[in-house]
Amino acid sequence: MTESKHQLPEGPLLTYYGDDFTGSTDAMQAFTASGIPTVLFLRLPRKDELSRFKNMRCFGLAGQSRGQSPEWMREELPAIFENLAAIGAPILQYKVCSTFDSSPAIGSIGCAIDIGTSITHGRWSPMIIGAPRLKRYQVFGQLFAAVNGVPFRIDRHPTMSRHPVTPMNEADLRLHLAKQTNRPIELVDIADISDGVGQVKLESLSQAEPPVVMIDVADTTTQIEAGRLVWENRGQQIFSASSSGLQYALTAYWKNQGWLETDMKLPTAPAVDTIAVVSGSCSPRSAEQIRWARENGFEVWRLEISRILAEHSMESEMNRLAQAAIAALARGKSAVVFSAEGPDDPAVISFDAQANKASLDRNQAAKKIGFALAEIMRRILDGSNVKRIVVAGGDSSGAVGSHLGIHALTLSAGLAPGVPLCRAWSDEAARDGLEIALKGGQLGDVGFYGDVRAGQVL
Repeated sequence: MTESKHQLPEGPLLTYYGDDFTGSTDAMQAFTASGIPTVLFLRLPRKDELSRFKNMRCFGLAGQSRGQSPEWMREELPAIFENLAAIGAPILQYKVCSTFDSSPAIGSIGCAIDIGTSITHGRWSPMIIGAPRLKRYQVFGQLFAAVNGVPFRIDRHPTMSRHPVTPMNEADLRLHLAKQTNRPIELVDIADISDGVGQVKLESLSQAEPPVVMIDVADTTTQIEAGRLVWENRGQQIFSASSSGLQYALTAYWKNQGWLETDMKLPTAPAVDTIAVVSGSCSPRSAEQIRWARENGFEVWRLEISRILAEHSMESEMNRLAQAAIAALARGKSAVVFSAEGPDDPAVISFDAQANKASLDRNQAAKKIGFALAEIMRRILDGSNVKRIVVAGGDSSGAVGSHLGIHALTLSAGLAPGVPLCRAWSDEAARDGLEIALKGGQLGDVGFYGDVRAGQVL
């Protein structure tokens, strides 16, 4: 790898593992939009698959660790991180959600850091969560996320403070992370950046155990400086548990240095007659998008949770929904199948009770719903001519992506911040070239499904 102070080095710049599928495509968009070619694999790639994408500067792997236990992580993540580290990029990222939802028992970011730092052996482990483009801001270690343009401290956020699995009840990310790891946690805050002492703080680190160093990002100035601190102090290889704020910070710094073009734009997609959507999200924004679809000519059906969880009715419920959607598409209507319409939906409130009735725990029941949505989408694709689809919800996206025989994604076009339209790569001719948008529950405007159909860029 050669390097000049006046340009980026040759070869891979970053590899990452995404803790869910939607966040993984968000990271891909952040780099691709700035001229860093990126491929996202949905499983560990074979050597021939890596060589197929040899001109890429970033390699990602979409995962589902956000919903897994530390025991699962310690079993699965070491080999994954070692494979990604072997690609040779100077930064290995564990890509986390910009809302940081996690806990010591589920989706432990601290556990992932402990595993990753033991593989890269870096002097420190930078962490960037703030991503202003996604309306996520970190100030003095406190995380804020906007809803309809209004910033909420994360522990007061209308969705994340009530997350059914990993509610965010602490806004200070140092305190939240300290429950997941015994590693030292430092902070380069917004005042340090303003005073120009961020580098001094990094140089003063002397812990025997490589510390996590969070870096505040709230605007363009702090974003550029965060990117500089990471890039100029990367050493041979470092491990970073960060949101796509890392991608945005690095590219902001590289553009500031003149190493990347500043006026690049993502391609746009042509309009299509119909799209198909499955949604497993229970966020308020997803509910608004479902209502918009219902009111604007889409045909919309609710997946009945109790029928999916019961073995005797699961097949007939999947068939009912798939056939209804196929018939609607044949009539020229776009189709939406959803499992919940917002956090106050009776299906959400009664979910534990319905799982118990089916003799399932919450995790087993959630996986069954994810499988059902994936199987419904597979049947829709096999029974129709639809070529553009949307999956809403991180867990749902993981279930659908892996169920459809897709092994990689590249960015096809821009849609909304954090939600690109992707081109699917598959060994199955029927799936190769499929256009798919994997949407986090809170992302996209109210009329997002109409924008996907129209190829509209927000």
